[in-house]
Amino acid sequence: MKAVTWQGKRDVRVEDVPDPRIEEPTDAVIRVTSTGLCGSDLHLYEVLTPFMSPGDVLGHEPMGIVEEVGSEVSGLRPGDRVVVPFQIACGHCFMCGTGLPTQCETTQVTGEGMGAAIFGYSRLYGSVPGGQAEYLRVPQAQFGPIKVPEGPPDDRFVYLSDVLPTAWQAVEYAAVPPGGTLAVLGLGPIGDMACRIARARGAERVFGVDLVPERLARAQRRGVETYDLRAFDNEKSLVHAIQEETGGRGPDAVIDAVGTEAHGGAAAKLAQQATALMPRKLSAPLAERFSIDRLGALYMAIDLVRRGGTISLSGVYGGMADPMPMLTLFDKQIQLRMGQANVRRWTDQILPYLTDEDPLGVQDFATHRLPLTEAPHAYEMFQRKQDGAVKILMQP
Repeated sequence: MKAVTWQGKRDVRVEDVPDPRIEEPTDAVIRVTSTGLCGSDLHLYEVLTPFMSPGDVLGHEPMGIVEEVGSEVSGLRPGDRVVVPFQIACGHCFMCGTGLPTQCETTQVTGEGMGAAIFGYSRLYGSVPGGQAEYLRVPQAQFGPIKVPEGPPDDRFVYLSDVLPTAWQAVEYAAVPPGGTLAVLGLGPIGDMACRIARARGAERVFGVDLVPERLARAQRRGVETYDLRAFDNEKSLVHAIQEETGGRGPDAVIDAVGTEAHGGAAAKLAQQATALMPRKLSAPLAERFSIDRLGALYMAIDLVRRGGTISLSGVYGGMADPMPMLTLFDKQIQLRMGQANVRRWTDQILPYLTDEDPLGVQDFATHRLPLTEAPHAYEMFQRKQDGAVKILMQP
């Protein structure tokens, strides 16, 4: 089959790889009909290269048609239309039972000290072949796949794999009070969708910050009060402008949907680039233990949020030796919540929004739809933020 494979920094290729097959009685095999390109994939494209191996199959936002199921998979049969969550979880362990499938004790990558395995996402998360492919083996299929109805186009449901639950959890963790205010830093797919969900769930005012014109325009069209970072002399001026709109206090909550790809932090950027160029045996431990994230967005969130407010992190951070302004966090009594999205915890709450009325605008959420064979171009375009690329879907 054809699949998108990682070959090196900024080098992905569509290659022939072996077809997946049932390996465990809890497996299923699906024929992929749509698969997304995620901002997190760019971390593999650029930053997390020490944890990748040439030939790794990428992608964690697929949906498709069930082709085959293992003997212990109930509730699924060939022909079912399903969305596959990005994380792999069993549904019956202690962590899954507490609503944290991201920490599934059956699939935890204990050798790396990490949580549940993730499709197409490096050695840190199990090196499981991903969903940017014609077919996908789905472990723990008795729990993971989400059955969706026939009829509507894939765009109606494909974002259940990642974008929707990640944005939903970001808003849930932000705990915006009824009629409250929320600022979202970063208006890529997750930040954009978080704005939509927050407004649909009753936030009175949503402020969106970015520096890409197309992203700002998209959010503004949906009622978000947008701020172009380039229009301010410095970040302090931007923080002050939003605080002035909230009685001088700052918003009740801030979602950091940027993560380690925040602009600024030149020294950290150089450190990231250096680890990507080092021999793998040296670069992986350095990147994992001593990397310095580019924390500009998180520092801004700490400055911006009101005292007693909440910061919700959905952007991915990878460093473990980063200075944190603990004095400010403590003094402002800030609540901080974060983590990979617990997909199946939220899907039943999200599905009622995926109606013909389309209140979240999922059916025109993608800016680009490309055949899988154009994946190298898609990655380059998305990484460089060219041609208004905000969300890219690929079809095998």
